[in-house]
Amino acid sequence: MSNKENDKSREDEIAEEAEETAANVEPIVVVEAKKEEDFKAKYFYIAAEMDNYRKRMEREKENLVKYGNERVLSDLLQVVDNFERTIEMLKPDQDAKVKNIVVGLDMVKKQFIDSLSKHGLTPVDTIGKDFDPNFHEAMAQEYAEGKRPNEIIKEFQKGYTLNGRLIRAAKVVVANDKQ
Repeated sequence: MSNKENDKSREDEIAEEAEETAANVEPIVVVEAKKEEDFKAKYFYIAAEMDNYRKRMEREKENLVKYGNERVLSDLLQVVDNFERTIEMLKPDQDAKVKNIVVGLDMVKKQFIDSLSKHGLTPVDTIGKDFDPNFHEAMAQEYAEGKRPNEIIKEFQKGYTLNGRLIRAAKVVVANDKQ
């Protein structure tokens, strides 16, 4: 073999090695770029998840503050009901001492209801309003002259909402147009 042929074959070998190296390097660069994109995508996914988690925790904390005392207030509604029943039973009595007691009980009841309303408790409107199954529980229907169908004509038990959320439906009697 001549020197030129030897050089030529050596150049061919080097060129082939360079091509192989380039072929091997290019996929590594592509793979590294793909890994970097995957890491960025995972990073953005995790960042979005953390943001959603933070927002969800804030909402839950807000609801806990807003509705956390719902059980206590629901239990206290029984006390309000008993005040109202006692006052209604004693009102017809004509004795002066009993009338003074009724006035005192009424004042305490109003103060108690005012205290509860400071914590977001509000009564549900009933008499004269249209029946709404979201806030009222119909106990009966009665014919009432001059009343619209589904108008509430009597209230058995007051309903209450806590910051807009129903905690006890009002038990009512609804008018119908049939005798």
